[in-house]
Formats: sequence, structure tokens, C-alpha cells
Amino acid sequence: MNQDALIEYQQEDGIAILTLNRPEKRNAMSDAMRAELVEHLAHLRRDRSIRALVITGAGKGFCAGGDIAGMKTRMEADPATVGFNGWERQQGVHQAASMLLNLPIPTIAAVNGAAAGLGADLALSCDFVVAARSATFTWAYIARGLIPDGGGIYFLPRRIGLARAKALIFSGRRVDAEEAVQLGIADQLCEENRLLATAKAMAEEMSSGSRTAVALTKSIINRSYELSEHQVFAEGSKAQGICYTSQEHRASVQSFLDRAKETGK
Repeated sequence: MNQDALIEYQQEDGIAILTLNRPEKRNAMSDAMRAELVEHLAHLRRDRSIRALVITGAGKGFCAGGDIAGMKTRMEADPATVGFNGWERQQGVHQAASMLLNLPIPTIAAVNGAAAGLGADLALSCDFVVAARSATFTWAYIARGLIPDGGGIYFLPRRIGLARAKALIFSGRRVDAEEAVQLGIADQLCEENRLLATAKAMAEEMSSGSRTAVALTKSIINRSYELSEHQVFAEGSKAQGICYTSQEHRASVQSFLDRAKETGK
């Protein structure tokens, strides 16, 4: 583990753990940190020994959002360059969110402390969210004259419904851990000292089945709100054809047949 890395990487029994590592800045997301995140996600997509991913933050916060230094640089830049530079930066933001959303393994955000703005969006880019009692979630973009640009506009309505998502984004109010679970922003609440253990246990449970089937299911279910039932059925037919040929399916069926033969049923 590289203590100087902006994102620390660990691997325990097939579970990858990425820790945002700018505790002195409450893990605010800088461009350099985002670049490291993209590199790690690309590695995880290639490494078939990894069955699940947990993302958490070092210190007392999960991720405080965008980096203030970057905002200051933007304010001091030549106005003629701000628009294009902002567009270019957004490509990196959206690349990271899309890579995390589409990672072909279960992903869990273990939220310790504040998840604000980009931090809240990062958490919701994961399949599941485990919140420590100290966790809070805030989408205060509009208070700064911005829109949620890290995926919140996409993820939050799918989590809690359209009207509730509008209310949280328009008001920018802070949601504590208990309310986050009630609303559906988080899936599980736990004590602070049990956060990583709880997230890893969820990672184990969600990755205990066929890696192939999980990846194919995730690729379809992530788009199920946008597709018609006929499209979902068509995508499912193709995915099931692949599953029929997978080693996991064949081994499972053979095990079932062997047990049936032994018991005479």
C-alpha cells in the first residue's frame, strides 16, 4: 500500500478496497485523484481475480466534493478559456462515474463522514451504499450556481424518486445517515467501527455467485429504466446464451446432477 497515493489500493481475498487519501482536505476530489481513480478502475476491469470493490475515505470524511484549489484556479483563469476547459474537465468527471457504474463486479461505497457534491455522486455511482452513523449526504451544487455534475442527476432519482431528488438538489439540505437509509440513499446503517467490516461482508455476499452472470445482469439492469421490455428481453436472451456456456454454469449444473445421482432423485 502506497501511503503517498491519492487513492490507496488494497486487495483482500478477491475484494478490492480503494481509499480516497486526502484526509487533510476531507478527501476532496482533485483532478489528480480522479486520474488515479480512473487508473484503478481500468485495472479492476481487467483483473478477473477481483470479485467486488469497496470504496471508502481516509480520516473523518468520505469525500467533501470538488477541490477548492481547482475552483480558485477557474475563477482566476482567462474567461475565454473557462468554457472549453470546463467542458474538457467534465469529460474526466463523467468518465470516472461511467467506469464505476459499469464495472462488471458488485461495488459498495462505505461512507464515513461527509459525502458532499461529487462525493455524494461518487457514492451513488456504486451499486450499494453502507453508511456509518457519522455519514451525511449533500447535493449543494445549486447554492454555488452549478448543477450536479458527477452523476447525481442520473443516480439520485433512481434511488429515491423524482420529486424527492428535486427537493434535495434544489434545497441542498444535508441528509444524515438514518434519513439516508429511510429515503433509500443508503442501503445499510452501521456503527463507525464496523463500517469496513460491514461493507466487506456485503461485498462477499454480493459476489458469491457467478462472476459472469453478475456482470451480464448488471450490464442490463443498469439500463432497464431506459429500455423497453422487448429490449430487456432481447438483451437477456443474448446474456443467457453466454451464461449457458460459462464454466460457472456448467460446474453448477454438473454438481446438481451428481448430487441427484447420489441420492437417486
